[in-house]
Amino acid sequence: MNYHITIGHLYPDLLNLYGDKGNIAALQKRLEWRNISVEIKEFCVNDTIDFSALDLVFLGGGSDREQQIVCNKLSEQKAELKEYIESDGVLMAVCGGYQILGKYYQVQNETVDGLGLLDFYTENKSERLMGKVVIQSGLFDDYIVGFENHGSRTYTNHLPLGMVKHGNGNNGEDHMEGVIYKNTIGTYLHGPLLPANPKLTDWLLTKSLERKYGQDAPKLTPLDDTDEDAARNYIVKNYLK
Repeated sequence: MNYHITIGHLYPDLLNLYGDKGNIAALQKRLEWRNISVEIKEFCVNDTIDFSALDLVFLGGGSDREQQIVCNKLSEQKAELKEYIESDGVLMAVCGGYQILGKYYQVQNETVDGLGLLDFYTENKSERLMGKVVIQSGLFDDYIVGFENHGSRTYTNHLPLGMVKHGNGNNGEDHMEGVIYKNTIGTYLHGPLLPANPKLTDWLLTKSLERKYGQDAPKLTPLDDTDEDAARNYIVKNYLK
């Protein structure tokens, strides 16, 4: 059986502040290395998105101006995106892309309505939360590592992507980082995130294949992640002392 995954990269011209194309490259290569065909569809602001034709959706991070442009545009297709999320569509959103999925977020002294697709909100403070982050996720045994740089503080009623072992996470208070709801992940971690965390990448790909092919979905064959593991373990060893 020939397997195929279509990845929707939303607004890479606006939301690519944190090397987010590296996340797309990680998803693409880990499919191709397993002989699973993949198509990357990039969507710009004037495009209409057919979410039903996508197997995985990615939203990156951007500045305040670009973030608001994207939020306004996606509000026009809020119902379609909600249907995608609620039907177990796989979505990963980083930083600004993460914030717009909630009820509201703050930009300096302004409060901006989010899409309200997930149960969280984001407030702004002058002090930025910056540096390496190590979290322990319930998705698998390995730590997840990344870098954070945000003045925002997110408070959620969803399960977190993971619990902070080093760094600040969503708000620097409750030790939670990111959110996970069905097959949707929101996170402040970038760097980009996925190349250093192959198990997280494979989790997204596995969920995409299972949703599309059901019982006929392939099991992902193991890859040689020696370099990726060494890079991640170096961070873990140096920051979890």
